[in-house]
Amino acid sequence: MAVLEVRDLHVSFGPVEILRGVSLDLEAGQTLGVVGESGCGKSQTGFAIMGMLQRPGKITKGSIKLDGQELVGLPERKLQEIRGDGIALVMQDPFTSLNPMMRVGDQIAEALRLHRGMNKGQAAAEAIKMLDKVGVPAPESSAKKYPHQMSGGQRQRVVIGIAFACQPKVLIADEPTTALDVTLQAQILRLIRELQETTGVAVMLVSHDIGAIAAVSERIAVFYAGRVVEIGPAAKVLRTAAMPYTRALLNALPRAGMTHLEAIGGQPPDFSALPKGCAFSPRCPLRFSKCEEEPGLLAVESDHRAACWRAEEVLQMPMGKTLAQEEAEHPMA
Repeated sequence: MAVLEVRDLHVSFGPVEILRGVSLDLEAGQTLGVVGESGCGKSQTGFAIMGMLQRPGKITKGSIKLDGQELVGLPERKLQEIRGDGIALVMQDPFTSLNPMMRVGDQIAEALRLHRGMNKGQAAAEAIKMLDKVGVPAPESSAKKYPHQMSGGQRQRVVIGIAFACQPKVLIADEPTTALDVTLQAQILRLIRELQETTGVAVMLVSHDIGAIAAVSERIAVFYAGRVVEIGPAAKVLRTAAMPYTRALLNALPRAGMTHLEAIGGQPPDFSALPKGCAFSPRCPLRFSKCEEEPGLLAVESDHRAACWRAEEVLQMPMGKTLAQEEAEHPMA
């Protein structure tokens, strides 16, 4: 059974709708990778789940359930109780996620006292244990440091420690490695994976980096223009993508022996003036007349769905060849 269920989620900022019917499930112990270009709605999905949309953003339709409990419409006081021990969030910039005026040990202890009912002494001792668990060196002395006295990688470990301290059921990791160098990125992803294995937490990993998503995710959801346009097991989405946009993303990844990168033509759509039908159609070399109707998520296999009228045909195309090349060599009817 899914620990987190999102159904037909719509979010608007004033007159502009930026999430357009997002649906996804997340099971305990599972990592769902959410990938897409900047501005596609993936981070706003996480904020909506947390009940942390910035004004004037609001949920206009849909359902978000945590262990069967409906979160949409809950008062802020109830949402505050759920944040931390129900759903935790790790942001991309650890420096701005931490209070610069508080020692890092006190920040972990504060979460423990608020959500787990510990007294001051218990929380302080548990904070040191958590710093050790997330790999912060010399945890006792590190607990007394302020954020600016730590490296970027250590600060991100502290943020992860705060998130896991309250034993959440769901962790939303929003670009948790963006501000770090490549070596530290791998370490942080490995740390989240190790903590997940010991706690059974469900992880929603949000990233524009499809390589990072591929490294740790069991399932992948690809976002475009505020919608999930492909979702399925990671191996199927990465090896047999059925949505032209997903194929274009994969073809843009650098590989050994490549002399140039394939770019996705055109520009991401303007949410205030989306094209008729499929939002990707103006950039898609496979577009045809039916693309003026917006496709739902169509099943290409029992556990693999894609929002494309030609998903079955795209599925048969060899990976690695651009869609334009394939269409030129084997025109579709």
